Amino acid sequence: MIQTFRILRAAAIAGIAAFGVAAVVLAISGCGSRSGLMEGAQASAVALQPRPQELWPAWYESETQRDGVMASGRGEPPVPLPASLKVPKEGLRGMDPMAILKADPRAKSLVRLPMIDRPGRAGIRPPVLHDLTGQDGSPELIIAADLETRRTVVIVYTVRDGRVVPVLYTVGTRLAVEAVGTDLVTRGAADDGAEQAVRYRWDGARLSPVSDIKTYKDIAPKGRDTKDTTDDPETPETPGPRETPGPAKTGGAARTWTSGSLTGQGAS
Repeated sequence: MIQTFRILRAAAIAGIAAFGVAAVVLAISGCGSRSGLMEGAQASAVALQPRPQELWPAWYESETQRDGVMASGRGEPPVPLPASLKVPKEGLRGMDPMAILKADPRAKSLVRLPMIDRPGRAGIRPPVLHDLTGQDGSPELIIAADLETRRTVVIVYTVRDGRVVPVLYTVGTRLAVEAVGTDLVTRGAADDGAEQAVRYRWDGARLSPVSDIKTYKDIAPKGRDTKDTTDDPETPETPGPRETPGPAKTGGAARTWTSGSLTGQGAS
C-alpha cells in the first residue's frame, strides 16, 4: 500500500511540473506573437522626422512683434501667370524673381521695394528655393516682402505644364517662415496674445493650411481656462518656435539668391 501511494504521488508531481513548463512556453510564445518579432529577426528602421529649417533666421529675433497670419482661401484653382513669362529648362532656378513678381498681377506692386538682408526696414527678403510639393524634386520659389505697414507678404510659386503658378499668398505682420520637410510654416502672434503657427502642405493644386495652432504662454487666453490650446487637435503637430533648426530630411536644402546668384542655405 505504501509503495502504491509513493508511485501515485510521484506521478502527480511529474504531471504538475509538466503543466508548469507548458504554461511558461505558452506565455513566451504569446509575447513573441504580440510583438511581431521572431528570434533573429531585425526590427524595422525608425524614420527620422524632419526638423524646422528657418528660411530667414534674422526675422526670428523679434518674435514678440509678430501678428497673426491671414492665408488666401481655397477658392478657385490657382491661375498661371501670363504665357509671355517663359520658363527655361532649369525651371525656377533659371528665372529672375523680380520678373516673376512683375508678371503677377497680385504682386507686381512689390517690385518697387529694395532687396534687404535683415529686418528693420521695408523690402524684399532674399528669395528662397525649396521643394514644397515633393513631386519631381524641382524646388518652388518662396518670396517674402516686408511692407512699410509692418505687414509681410509671403508668396510661393511653382511650375506646372511649363507655366509659373502662384500656389500660396499669405499675409501677416513681420512673419517668420520655416520649412519642415516639404511643409511650410509661418509664425506670428494672434490678436488674443497667443503665439500662432500655421502649417501649409501641398494638396495637389496649392499649399493649403493643415494646422493652425495657438499656444498661450504666461497669460490666460480670452474665454478659455487652459494655457495651451490648438484649433484642431487631430492635425499634425507643428514644431515649437524654439527648437534648434536643422536641415530638412525631405525636400532638400533651401537655397537663396544673393546678388543675382544662388547660394546654399542649410545642408547641401
